[in-house]
Amino acid sequence: MKVLVTGVAGQLGHDVMNELHKRGYEGVGSDIALSYAGAADGTAVCTMPYVQMDITDADAVEKSITACAPDVVVHCAAWTAVDAAEDEENKPKVKLVNVVGTENIAKTCKKLDCKMVYISTDYVFNGQGDKPWEPDCKDYAPLSVYGETKLQGELAVSELLDKYFIVRIAWVFGVNGNNFIKTMLKLGKTHDSLRVVSDQIGTPTYTYDLARLLVDMIETDKYGYYHATNEGGYISWYEFACEIFKQAGYATKVSPVTTAEYGVSKAARPFNSRLDKSKLVEAGFEPLPTWQDALERYIKEIEY
Repeated sequence: MKVLVTGVAGQLGHDVMNELHKRGYEGVGSDIALSYAGAADGTAVCTMPYVQMDITDADAVEKSITACAPDVVVHCAAWTAVDAAEDEENKPKVKLVNVVGTENIAKTCKKLDCKMVYISTDYVFNGQGDKPWEPDCKDYAPLSVYGETKLQGELAVSELLDKYFIVRIAWVFGVNGNNFIKTMLKLGKTHDSLRVVSDQIGTPTYTYDLARLLVDMIETDKYGYYHATNEGGYISWYEFACEIFKQAGYATKVSPVTTAEYGVSKAARPFNSRLDKSKLVEAGFEPLPTWQDALERYIKEIEY
């Protein structure tokens, strides 16, 4: 099986490439930089084939993917700077990347009759209530530019293709990039106490574990919408921060605050990021390990 992975300089794309190598599949990485610009950590992604590709350029996408002739495209590339996406000057760029870029890839996958994996987010929902969002729920109401463009990307994939996996994730962390855990560990070194919001609820997703699941998926034809985060129960960002400092051995005091008390951000954050993952088990896929276990492995993996 030959797999083209977009966004390999990011957290998830990096781990997907390494998982493909681990299983003996032929992986080809791509990103907008002329050469691989992710973590040079000695893992397989650093030595596997790389193709420069601007996903917003339809001709370049068709040419690059057709030349690669993959069996599957795992589309990890996206504009993920949620607050910056709200700036007027950035809105056209966000749409170009998250919507047009995704359409370009889906159209080429259709021509080549290959599978496509699209990575989406809980931000496509309105983030209200306390009931976990089900993967086949169509009650969309994104609160932000990021959420709206990721939803439009979802719709492009589902309308153009039959062989697709749309996988929504939340609270992502991985070795190759910045994330909440790295931010907390950095702040914990210089602050005796921190305030962290306690009224936004969800579950973390370790890209190392998610990459394993995604490769499991593309080995099958069990297409459709899925939700995938680590197991271990729903938590708040406050509870996540407490566990991070506990496992890292930091004495930093964490105080819970509401989103309103913390201060308004440019992009509205979902209060309810709970994702129902039962469809994974129903389809015969192995769930991700608990987030507590994932955090323990991750902290051992990184330098802090």
